[in-house]
Amino acid sequence: MAYYSLEPWGTEVEDLRTGIVASTIANANRDPKKQRKPFKPQDFMPQWDKPRQQEQTPEEQRKIIEMWHALLGGNHG
Repeated sequence: MAYYSLEPWGTEVEDLRTGIVASTIANANRDPKKQRKPFKPQDFMPQWDKPRQQEQTPEEQRKIIEMWHALLGGNHG
């Protein structure tokens, strides 16, 4: 634990290091008129704690199938 507090390792630290490099490159090429706020390393890091998308209800699935059916020129019958 003492060594880890001095030299952390693992995927979270690797993601941060990669985010630092990516944000540096992005900020060096950023047009301040289009992108006013500078990029942060976190902007380039995976978000592992994102909430899961709620499952579709059978009714929502049916509506999606009907939409695709209509878009692809299907007929009812």
